[in-house]
Parts: sequence; C-alpha cells; structure tokens
Amino acid sequence: MPETPSNAVPDHQPQSVRVERRGVSEAESRRANGPDWDRYADEYQATHGAFLGDVGFVWGPEGLTEAEAGALGPLEGRRVLEVGSGAGQCSRWARGQGAQAVGLDLSFRQLQHSLRLDQETGLPVPSVLGTATDLPFVDDAFDVVFSSFGALQFVSEIDRALDETARVLRPGGRFAFSITHPTRWSFPDDPGEGGLTASQSYWDRTPYVEIDDASGQVAYVEHHRTLGDWVELLAARGFVMRRLLEPEWPADHDRVWGGWSRVRGLLTPGTALFVCDLQPGLSCR
Repeated sequence: MPETPSNAVPDHQPQSVRVERRGVSEAESRRANGPDWDRYADEYQATHGAFLGDVGFVWGPEGLTEAEAGALGPLEGRRVLEVGSGAGQCSRWARGQGAQAVGLDLSFRQLQHSLRLDQETGLPVPSVLGTATDLPFVDDAFDVVFSSFGALQFVSEIDRALDETARVLRPGGRFAFSITHPTRWSFPDDPGEGGLTASQSYWDRTPYVEIDDASGQVAYVEHHRTLGDWVELLAARGFVMRRLLEPEWPADHDRVWGGWSRVRGLLTPGTALFVCDLQPGLSCR
C-alpha cells in the first residue's frame, strides 16, 4: 500500500496507528494480517458485501466481473481453489458455474461470514483456515487456482506461496490473480486529487507496515512487487502469462473504496489482473 496522507484514515485500520516502511518477516506479516482481517471482517462485509454480491465474482474495485473477463476459462467440472477467499463470494459464483470450488483464508471471522452466506444462498463453499505459503492440499489437486485481491500482496515469502500454487495446480492448469496495480505504490493512498501526484519510488519494495500505538504491535502489512518482479516470479515456476488485464474505470462508476475512486480511476490503473497457465517444462530456474 502506498504512503497514507496525513489527513486520511483508510477504512480498515484502527484510529491509533502509525505507518512505517521496513522489512517484515513472513511470521510477522501473518501475525498481523490474520487478526487484522478478523477485526475488519464485519465492517468489510457490511460496507462492500452488496457490491461483491453473495454469489458474485468481482476482480477489483472497478467492478470487472469474471463473467466479463473470462480469466479462469470454462469452469464446468473443474477443481478450483480460491486463495484468500474471504466470505467465499467468488468461489460461490464458480460453484454456480459448475466448478468444484474450495476456499482458503487466513481469517477465521471471514470464514464465519462464508458459512453465513452458505446458509443464506444454498450454495455452500467448503473452506479451510490456512495460509498461501502452506496450502493443505495434495500435489496436482486443482485445475484452477485464483485469488481476487486475496493473500498474495499480504505475503512476505512470495516465492514459497507461488511454489505452493504450482505444486497444487495440475500441469496446464490456470492461475489468475488480481492485486493493487504496482504503479499505485508511487502515489499516496488518497482517493482525491492528492492521490494523483507521485511521492515515492516505484522501485522501493520496502513493505508498508501499520503499528498499533496502543500495543506497539504490527497491525497490518502489505508487500510491493513491480510488474517486472511478478513476470520473473511467475516465469521461474513455469507459468506462462496469457493476459495482463488493467481494468478501466467505468464512466458511470462513482464508488469510493479506500484509495480507489473515479477521480483516480479515470487517469491511472488501480488493479492488475494476471492470467497464467502452468507449463513446468518452461521454468526459467
């Protein structure tokens, strides 16, 4: 996450927080982000649930749906894993398309919301509590692995997370994920005009860290990789990139979501959606 302007408080963070840019281990990232999402889950679902849809698949704040993007390909009969599944909205949509979809999330409270939506919609999503760096599944278990603004930008050990993705994905399988567009890291996380002026280096990969002033503990962590970093990481594991989507902001879309807004979205990309296929023989390692 880019630098936060002094006059803005992102909707996920506690009021008494200070921001640092420093190295953070995987263990520290996990200890921060799991409890953070547990605290934030109720507010997140109340604020964004209608936009996401109980049985909906949205790739980012721009509102691009999987029905429009077709990033995952045909889903009928496919074994599908969603990493960072939250309340399972995307997996639930995939099950509605005939997929055998499973969810995984670090937040217990998000999985409780998933169970609630299972009961309300009649489309249950089998879900497990876990982390992207240690997927509790056998090798070649899935035809499709995807993450819609899920675990990947919250993971320190991204090499391990992508190794795990490649391990559980069958050869030729599809991997698709959306993240904050890497170029956004040059700008303050401000939905107004202040978010249009670059203030830090795009190549500064130092993690964004929020510290809870009351406890002195790390409360939230996000990690930045450049577009070039992602290409290298994926190629090293035999992923062949098929598409890189940068959704445009719809002209009639007025939603503000954190640093995403019409003001910024009409001028700069806010989301990057990578679509890859696993071809292990092409690994660059």
